[in-house]
Amino acid sequence: MSVLQWSYVAMLAFCLAGTLPLVPAFRLDVLRQPRRLALTVLLAGVPFLLWDLYATHAGHWRFDADQTLPPRIAGLPLEEVAFFVVIPLVSVLTFEAVKVARRRWAER
Repeated sequence: MSVLQWSYVAMLAFCLAGTLPLVPAFRLDVLRQPRRLALTVLLAGVPFLLWDLYATHAGHWRFDADQTLPPRIAGLPLEEVAFFVVIPLVSVLTFEAVKVARRRWAER
């Protein structure tokens, strides 16, 4: 695996590692509601994934095979698909943590 491939995977892992501690720190219920979370990730990620599929198939851009992981899903590199799952997930975790923090601050 090339350095670029590892760096992209590391970036996604860093996003998850940086936000998953918010769950116990703020006692978030997000992961206890998997259907709701999955729906949120789908609604946020699918439109961008479809746009990405269209753009790559139309030739607007492409993914260099030497700089991406070999597995492909509908022609997209695995890490590109993972991006559209990880980013909505970490966004929801961050948003929920901010809501809890603001509520706690207001109670003071």
